[in-house]
Amino acid sequence: MVDTPIDYSQYEEGRHVNYWALDPALRAEVERTYADAEFEWAEPELSDLGEVTGHTITDNAEIIDREGHELRTYDKHGEIQNHVQYHPLQHENDQLVYDRGVTHDIFHAPPGRDDPLGFQHVLTQQTILSFADGGFVCPVSMTTGAAIVLEKYVDDDHPNADLLDEYFQGLTSRDYDDHIEGAMFLTEKQGGSDVGANETTAEPTDEEGVYELHGEKWFCSNIDAEGTLALARRPDAPDGTAGLSLFLVPHTKRDGQLNDQLYRRLKDKLGTIAVPTGEVEFRGAEAYLVGEPENGFKLMAEMMNFERLTNATGSVGGMGRCLLESKVQAATRDAFGETIQEYPLMRRDLVNMQTDYEAALAFTFEATRHYADYMANEQRLDEAPEDRDDDAARAFKLMRLLVPIAKYKTARMAVDTASYACEVLGGNGYVNGFATERMLRDSQVLPIWEGTSNVLSLDVLRVLNREAAHEELFPLVEDCLDAAEHPHLDDLAGTVADEFESMQAAMLSLATEDQDYAQHEAKQLADYIFDVVTAALLIERAQDAIDERDDARKALVAEWFVETRFEKGDARGITDGEKLPDDHFAEIVQHGSLSPDQLADTAPADD
Repeated sequence: MVDTPIDYSQYEEGRHVNYWALDPALRAEVERTYADAEFEWAEPELSDLGEVTGHTITDNAEIIDREGHELRTYDKHGEIQNHVQYHPLQHENDQLVYDRGVTHDIFHAPPGRDDPLGFQHVLTQQTILSFADGGFVCPVSMTTGAAIVLEKYVDDDHPNADLLDEYFQGLTSRDYDDHIEGAMFLTEKQGGSDVGANETTAEPTDEEGVYELHGEKWFCSNIDAEGTLALARRPDAPDGTAGLSLFLVPHTKRDGQLNDQLYRRLKDKLGTIAVPTGEVEFRGAEAYLVGEPENGFKLMAEMMNFERLTNATGSVGGMGRCLLESKVQAATRDAFGETIQEYPLMRRDLVNMQTDYEAALAFTFEATRHYADYMANEQRLDEAPEDRDDDAARAFKLMRLLVPIAKYKTARMAVDTASYACEVLGGNGYVNGFATERMLRDSQVLPIWEGTSNVLSLDVLRVLNREAAHEELFPLVEDCLDAAEHPHLDDLAGTVADEFESMQAAMLSLATEDQDYAQHEAKQLADYIFDVVTAALLIERAQDAIDERDDARKALVAEWFVETRFEKGDARGITDGEKLPDDHFAEIVQHGSLSPDQLADTAPADD
C-alpha cells in the first residue's frame, strides 16, 4: 500500500503502478462487501492482480488498441474459416487473467480455500482490470455470465447435460490451455432493444435437445467464443419474448468441424478494440437447448443482470483510471510558475471528480453486495416470489432495483469523467497514445452495452411496480441515515432525509399517473434514487470511518456530494464563501486523513 496523503508527482502517468495499492477508496469499498475471512484470503490476490494489470496488461492494452485484431472469414481457397487473428499480446493478457482464476474462483474452490468466493470477488477483479482496458474485460464478463446460466439452468436430467457441463467446465477452468470464452448474441438488426422482434429460428434435429439455427445476429462481441448463448424461436412458438428459447452455439461442433455459421465482418468501432465484435449469420448452426423451451428470455436476463453490473464496475474502473491520470497531470504540469493542482479551480475540479468516483464506487458496490447475496441464495429469476425466504426476497428486490440504476448512472458518469480527463491533459489528452483518448473512446459504449439509459430507466419503473422493490429500498436508506452520530453527519443526514421524503413522493406520483407520464419522468426518477441512496451510503461510510479509524475524510466527500446534489443556495452558492474543495484538497483528492474534531471547522451543507 502507499503512504497518504499520496504524492502523485512521483508518477509520470497512470500506469506502471499497482491499481489496487494506489486506491484507498476502492480498497475500503471492496472490503465492505467481503466476509472477513474471504477478504483476508482475497486481498493478496487483488493486490497481485492490481500489480500485473498496472504494468503488463495496461502496456499490452495500448498496443492491442493501436494494432487490433483481424477477421479472416475465408481461406485462400474461398472456404469459410471464420478465423479471428488475435494480436499475440491478447493471448498473454488472457493467460494472465484466466490462470489467476477470474472466471474460476466463484464457481470452484481456488487453491488455498475449501470453498468458492462470492460474486463480489469477480466483480472486484473486473473493476481492477477495467483500469487497463474495458474492451478486454468484456469477454471475461461474458464468460462468467454464460457459466452462471449453465450452472443454474442445466439440471442432471436435462438433454445433453453432460455436454453442457463440459462447456461449463471450460468456461470456468483455471488452466488457460483448457479454458474457453463465452459470449451473448442478443441484438438483431431489426430488433435492437426490442428482443421480442427476434427472427432467428431453431429447427429440431433427430437428437433431443439439439437444434439447427437460422438467422442473423447483428452485434456479436467476442464473435468466435466457444460458449456463445443465443436466443431463437422454435417452430410454433408464440411471438414476442414469450416464444424465445436459449441455446448454446459453439464455434466448432462436437466432431471438431467448424459450425455452420458465417462471420461476415468485424465492426469498425470507435473503441473497445480488444474485443472483436461482428455480424454472424447462422446457416443451420448446431445448437444445444439450455433450460426449458420458451423460457429463454428469463434465462438470458440472468446473464444480463450480471453483465449490467459488470458494466457498472467497468465504468467505475474506467473512472478510477481517468481520475488517476488527471491527478498525475495536475501534480506534474507546471503553469505560470506552479503545478496546476495548486490553483483553486483545478482543485475544485479534482474534488468533483473524486467525489463522483467515490459516489459511483459506493452505489455500485452496494449493488454488488446485494447481487452476491442473491447468488449465494441460489435463486433463479424464474422462481415464484412466494418460494423465496425473507433474506432471498430482500436480496432479489434490491438487486433488481439497484443494478439497472448502477449501470445507467455510472456509464454516463464514466463518459463525463473521461471527457474531462482529456481536458485536464490538454491537447495530449486528445491524442492517440495517451490513455485518456482511449478511455474516452472506450467509455462511450458503456451507456449502450446491456441496455441504453432509457431502457434501464423503464426497467426501474417495472421493478418498482411489479416487484415492490421500494419495500426494501426504504429501510436501506433509513438505516444508513440512522447511522449518522457525529453532529456534522447528523446535519447532512437531515438534508438527505428531506430529499428522501421528496423521492418517496415522486415514486408515489409516478405510480398513480398514466403510463406515458411515468415513462416521461422515468429517467428523472432513476437519477433521484441514485442521488438519495448514494448520499445515504456515503454518510454511513463516513460514520464507519470515524468509528473504526478515527478519520473524518469520508465525511468531507459526503458533504460535498450532498451540497452539489441538493444544496443550490442563493446565487447558486457563489456568495456563501465556502471553499471546501480548496481547503481540503489534500484530504479528499490525495486521501489525507482528517480528525473528526476538525469537522467543526467545516460548515455543514445546511448551515
